Amino acid sequence: MKKTFLVTSFSRYITLSILIVCANTSAYAQSDSGVVVPEYDLHMYKQDSLYFSAPHLFKQIAYTPSNIWQIAKAPFQKRNLPALAAVAVSTGVLIAEDQNIINGVRHFSDQIGLSPNTNYHIAFQVGDTKIIKIPKNLNTGLYQLGEGGTSMILAGGMAVYGAISKDRRAMATAIDLTETFVTMGLTTQILKRMTGRESPFVSTKSGGAWRPFPSFKEYQTNTSNYDGFPSGHLSTLMATITVLSYNYPEKKWIKPVGYSIMSLSAWAMMNTEVHWAGDYPLALAIGYLSGRITTMRHRVKPEQKVKSYL
Repeated sequence: MKKTFLVTSFSRYITLSILIVCANTSAYAQSDSGVVVPEYDLHMYKQDSLYFSAPHLFKQIAYTPSNIWQIAKAPFQKRNLPALAAVAVSTGVLIAEDQNIINGVRHFSDQIGLSPNTNYHIAFQVGDTKIIKIPKNLNTGLYQLGEGGTSMILAGGMAVYGAISKDRRAMATAIDLTETFVTMGLTTQILKRMTGRESPFVSTKSGGAWRPFPSFKEYQTNTSNYDGFPSGHLSTLMATITVLSYNYPEKKWIKPVGYSIMSLSAWAMMNTEVHWAGDYPLALAIGYLSGRITTMRHRVKPEQKVKSYL
């Protein structure tokens, strides 16, 4: 299941990138002669001034190494120590109770008739890669929200809308999401391969075994034995909500709706026994930091540079 997810996600990222490049080229490659095009669009909300210049996908993707470095060092900065402590303590407490939590989630889900099975209708696929999947039950739908397809469809939609309406903020948000997905995806993959935690449905001991640093071949062959911690699904949702809420601060519904969806998806992943609760705190932190690093560039004028966004 996990190996298919990784291949499918990669295919979707490629498709999304192509769509955004085409939309970006269409929107900004041409301008009428004699028309002065502003260097950037300015959006003001309360004390915030947000600057959105013509976005460049590959330029932003090139920030990925710097983004990952900022995520790595951010927890150890003095002002972020309370957040580091919160993530560490909550992770430790949840890991200690992970098996009991999974058992409780499964029992309650059975009581309310929420099936643990994932069941899809494949609407479109290329070879063995399933591109468009339609869930056949509620739990599958909730689980699918965290797979990344929903967020990528959202980014693609914003790219198309931005190209048609010449809306730089929508186009920038689409590319921000793409950059954030790459940063977040690489960060979670590095940590998964470092920690090597079993997913619940293949666990060989209570709470799942930890086998750090599996070989590349072993990880690819038996992915679910090693990629439980942290959750890439939840990190994707958190990154999406962070980018949208920072780029559209006037839309007060984004956070409550987004966090509600994220909570339901987190429950579904435990019900399906794909993730432990202990996989979540660090995933949320990575998703938040990835989105914040990307979007904070809009808090300064395009010609200005800053060393850190955290």
